[in-house]
Amino acid sequence: MNPELAALARQVKGFMPHDEGLALHRAAAEVASLGPLVEIGSYCGKSAVYLGAAAAAADGVLFTIDHHRGSEEMQAGWEHHDPVLVDASTGRMDSLPVLRQTLIDAGLENTVVAIVGDSVTVAAHWSSAALVFIDGGHGQVPAHADYEAWSPKVMPGGLLAIHDVFPDPADGGRPPYEVWLRALDDGFIEHGAHGSLRVLRKPVSRSAS
Repeated sequence: MNPELAALARQVKGFMPHDEGLALHRAAAEVASLGPLVEIGSYCGKSAVYLGAAAAAADGVLFTIDHHRGSEEMQAGWEHHDPVLVDASTGRMDSLPVLRQTLIDAGLENTVVAIVGDSVTVAAHWSSAALVFIDGGHGQVPAHADYEAWSPKVMPGGLLAIHDVFPDPADGGRPPYEVWLRALDDGFIEHGAHGSLRVLRKPVSRSAS
């Protein structure tokens, strides 16, 4: 990964450990020339830098999708709430301005396309992606909804990446782990694991001879 972008990614507000971010970058680099990359959950753009760097190197594109109002664990009174991201005029969280600045700082404005909206709604109008990275809301409903909406969009031979997969309940919430198990049950093949990041490949169907 470009050293300057790697250094910037370390500094961006977010929850992606650097070693997991580099593993995500490597996965994206494998398939970035095959089609668009899609990220569910932009927040402030930390993982978008890792993914965007891979897309840029392949003359590809990353679409990063978020409503930017924060998932439930980011609301006031919850563990990951950040009052700095609250819009004083509305009293609601808004991470979009920070994402925009991150993309400017990274020089990725022409590579990373920010889509502001509900991921399931966007998926209904999407065709396919070389990689889908699921890292949006970690609650039971949004995590499974993202998987159901986006896993069919992964092209054969493409990759599905899931963040915050913790086999031990003591280490983190269950929905991302449950989504990972669903993906395996649905035929995705384990491709790599680093920390809480899991990468799976969608098999290429073989025509009957």
